[in-house]
Amino acid sequence: MKFEDLQVDERILRAVEDMGFEEASPIQAQAIPVIMEGRDVVGQAQTGTGKTAAYSIPVLEKINPDLKKLQAVILCPTRELAVQVAEEIRRLAKYMSDIRVLPVYGGQEIVKQIKSLKSGVQIVVGTPGRVMDHMRRKTVRFDNVSMVVLDEADEMLDMGFREDMETILTDTPPTRQTVMFSATMPKAIMEIAKNFQKNAEIIKVVRKELTVKNIEQYYYEVRPKNKNELLCRLIDIYNPRLSVVFCNTKRQVDELISELKGRGYFADGIHGDMKQAQRDRVMADFRSGKTEILIATDVAARGIDVDDVDVVFNYDLPQDEEYYVHRIGRTGRAGREGVALSFVSGKEAYKLKDIERYCKTKIKAKPVPSMDDVKNTKLEAIFTKVKEVIEEGGLSDMIEAVESNLNMEDYTSLDIAAALLKMTIGDSLEHREELEQVHFDMDADSRGMVRLFINVGKKDKIKPANILGAISGESGLPGKLVGSIDMLDNYTFVEVPSKYANAVLAAMENVTIKGRHISMEKAKGSVRSRKKKKRAKLTRRVSTL
Repeated sequence: MKFEDLQVDERILRAVEDMGFEEASPIQAQAIPVIMEGRDVVGQAQTGTGKTAAYSIPVLEKINPDLKKLQAVILCPTRELAVQVAEEIRRLAKYMSDIRVLPVYGGQEIVKQIKSLKSGVQIVVGTPGRVMDHMRRKTVRFDNVSMVVLDEADEMLDMGFREDMETILTDTPPTRQTVMFSATMPKAIMEIAKNFQKNAEIIKVVRKELTVKNIEQYYYEVRPKNKNELLCRLIDIYNPRLSVVFCNTKRQVDELISELKGRGYFADGIHGDMKQAQRDRVMADFRSGKTEILIATDVAARGIDVDDVDVVFNYDLPQDEEYYVHRIGRTGRAGREGVALSFVSGKEAYKLKDIERYCKTKIKAKPVPSMDDVKNTKLEAIFTKVKEVIEEGGLSDMIEAVESNLNMEDYTSLDIAAALLKMTIGDSLEHREELEQVHFDMDADSRGMVRLFINVGKKDKIKPANILGAISGESGLPGKLVGSIDMLDNYTFVEVPSKYANAVLAAMENVTIKGRHISMEKAKGSVRSRKKKKRAKLTRRVSTL
């Protein structure tokens, strides 16, 4: 179905056309008409099915541009999704200059958000925790809210946001329209629908086929510090005409671009911080083959639509299983065969298992290639090319040149061939560092986990789910990466990956959980060591009696 058939505002249609969409996806075709009628909806759809536009277009249709007050609230589980949704709404509202959208989330100064809210925002896209903060500060007013959208509702439930979601829904006008999208339909979702929606229509979209049969999928166990070397070896072995390397962070993209360019590869990259003109230039170079290796984050990679990608590298495993599907779908297009290679470090082995279960596929392990493997592969490719050149003929001038040099110097034709081969391959490969296989260790320190101390516990009527939700919502760290949460009466210990620890601590400053201001710091010892010290102290006290 075309967007024109959905009777969408002409200005939105122009924006949709600029975004390159011609036809509505199944969830858009089914949900947009129902939502535009003003009915409550529960939509079951996976990430990547176009559900953001399915609710964003009706939201924009319903906004009164002359009323400079909050009219729609969209709740998302993470700040990354909140930012993505806000960006997509802005693109859809490209020709609707009077509509203002603001993402609100933890990790950003709340003072800036308050200032923006006062300037007359009509659509707020935020995490439940930060929206609740604004409610307590009375910096958002729901008097004119006519629509509330819960995006990735099941994910918000898993992160412990149920109470926040219900509080927000309770505080919005009872006449509001409530739209909820969820990948799964657990009992809690249906309870929210029953309590806060009016005769909601349930719309389900069947999940599309997840993986393409003609894509070979493998993984390598490697230490993080050796990923660059492994990537270079695999590029040398597979020698792809075009390849895409996926990283989880913008910083990693920038570092990898410098690393590969420094080693002489034709590499470039795209991420969300780059201006559109820069991204367009990089993509044009990639399509033309001027750039052979494209390095990208998941958000920026949405615009990658190139049929000739031979290999996809998951330099970092994706945060979400759905992203894996989108990533490897960049290769094996138009009936061609493709290869997807993933790098796995430490406890990411468990994330890989989640991906396998989600995709219903087996990702096979491969040994890290040695320098001999790289050299032999290069030699094989050269000899194949030599054979083709010999069969083509026309070598008379070259044979004459070799013979004349043989007469002048005391060299054999074998000496000359070997020298030319060395010049072609180069001897730098021999000096590159050998990789080490990594073995999985379940000890927290060896997994790169840090234990954090929080000054609230069971006596504060706070549950582990509330802490998990606050950390994920404020810092953007996926709940799946958070380790054990040990809750005692007066305080709590929680494990997070060490490389994200400082970001979590910064994001959790001045945060409240269920109305209680919390403080968080790195723990000086583990729970076990603290208990041990306490027992030892108690033993000494008893022995002195």
